[in-house]
Amino acid sequence: MANLTIAAQVAEEIGLSPRFVIMGARDEAQPVIPLPGARCVPIDWRALRPGGALWRAMADVDCVLDIGAGDSFADIYGPRRFSFLLISKLLALARGKPLILSPQTIGPFTKRAYSRAASFVMGRSRAIFARDELSRDVARRMAPGTDVHLAVDVAFELPFEDRSHLRGGPLLRIGVNPSGLLFTEAEQGSNRFGLGYDYARFTRRLLTDLCSRDDVEVHLVPHATSNRDPSDDDGALCDRLAAEFPAAIRVPNFATPSAAKSHISSLDLLIGARMHACIAAFSSGVPVVPVAYSRKFGGLFGLLDYDTMIPVSGMNEDQAIALVLRSLTDRHALATAEAAGMARVRSLLQGYRDVLRTTFTAVGART
Repeated sequence: MANLTIAAQVAEEIGLSPRFVIMGARDEAQPVIPLPGARCVPIDWRALRPGGALWRAMADVDCVLDIGAGDSFADIYGPRRFSFLLISKLLALARGKPLILSPQTIGPFTKRAYSRAASFVMGRSRAIFARDELSRDVARRMAPGTDVHLAVDVAFELPFEDRSHLRGGPLLRIGVNPSGLLFTEAEQGSNRFGLGYDYARFTRRLLTDLCSRDDVEVHLVPHATSNRDPSDDDGALCDRLAAEFPAAIRVPNFATPSAAKSHISSLDLLIGARMHACIAAFSSGVPVVPVAYSRKFGGLFGLLDYDTMIPVSGMNEDQAIALVLRSLTDRHALATAEAAGMARVRSLLQGYRDVLRTTFTAVGART
């Protein structure tokens, strides 16, 4: 939604009336983007076939803004997700459409087959926007002839209803955004992301500590939900945790990303394991403790000089809990650091707007 908002603003600034075709993975749990006049094309394997729905949809657009689900243009999520991201880009190129990779994490690509395919499509893209410095460097190395820019995640500009008036009450509203993905990994004894601690034990210990206090109100905040993959569903995990910790408030699943950000804006602190939950907090002035599971966290928040984070490695459960409790005390200093970071956000996204303006102007002249 944030990417569409930026694109619509730029188009309207130059006198164009944009029509959006939203192409994304089919998932009944995903919210419908409430944008008047937008057409949605769900992507599944049938849609990706030659002559399928995605190929036909590409014929009707003037350019393609591919955001790669924010961080999915990488090999860490396996071949299925990578194939979806790759084939959709190849279809845009085959149709001769200007392809812009909107601000996203690029990589990692650890296997040669993945890196060669990624290099091919990046080398033929109109422009690439990386949302952290490491991703920018990866893109420049893999696609040296392409116009590569440093930007930041567009979700910082996601519109929302400001509920900051609910903060600062007699009970501090503390949000815990647990990750179904990380929790499942920990319970299965796997550690695909190389965390330095057991995420399930950390989450339960954190909730035990917070729910025992008489000065806080704990909110279990789902952010990523899925009907197709129960192991990656924050909502199902929140149901489990709410049963274990009845003092916590189980926040209902959100209908839209803006609805999630609106609720998060009402909190006094968020401990977030999903990147976009953390961004929602940061951009609405809510002190946040990101729980990192990949380099994208350090890359993004490091770019904004925000160093309060539970890192992927180098911190045990005791240290992670202690960091959260210190952040509860230091939340006003964290909010000050976020305000400074938001000035940097606006500067970094200006370059993306400029390239969209140039591309849309050229498209408008042709049509």
